[in-house]
Amino acid sequence: MKTKFTLPVILALLFIILTGSNAMAGKKKMHFVASEPDAKIFVDGRLMGSGQLDIIVPAYACITVKVEKVAFLTEIIEFCNKPDFAPPPKNYNLVMQKDDAYDASEATDIANIDLEIKTNKPELEAWQLLSQIITSYFDVIEVTDRETGYLRTSWTVQTFKKNTIRTRMIVKLGSTDPLSYKIKLVSEESQKPQTSVKSDELFREWDRVLRRYKEVVYECQSRLAN
Repeated sequence: MKTKFTLPVILALLFIILTGSNAMAGKKKMHFVASEPDAKIFVDGRLMGSGQLDIIVPAYACITVKVEKVAFLTEIIEFCNKPDFAPPPKNYNLVMQKDDAYDASEATDIANIDLEIKTNKPELEAWQLLSQIITSYFDVIEVTDRETGYLRTSWTVQTFKKNTIRTRMIVKLGSTDPLSYKIKLVSEESQKPQTSVKSDELFREWDRVLRRYKEVVYECQSRLAN
């Protein structure tokens, strides 16, 4: 049984064939090089290589290239091979910038967890000492209640090129006999600059701590234990 094609169908098939051929003929090849040889290169969300990569930009399309490396800022670049867009360059060299938030912080396993501190000091002396230590690192105490053994500082915020970090300290009474407190150093990031401290939905826990706060937990532990 022979299949008969009408004129509109034939024209449609010709259009598809010609368009596909033009798309293949019009693709652009680009040699992409990152300044860090071990930087990961993603193309449209897929890890394609490290350091340098030959990238094909199809005709009438755009692609997104993301480059990542620890301690460096993540870079996202779009290349388009379309009319009315600047054509992709044959060679593209990316100079990666140091992550200033990374440089100003340290990795730690004490952030965002409750740490118990036991002490033999009298309750009043222990509370006053805790308050003194914490106020030497944080300017504003948001809530303090000695009777319930609860203290919370206000958020302190530091913004970076591509990140905003907020930090606070929380103290809770653990037990009265023996006397103990639970302290938490809360460290969060938004991964965006100039984020409002009130935008809770934009922040998430960060496994690093700004260097200015790295000693506060250890100081509480050592001074209350003595």
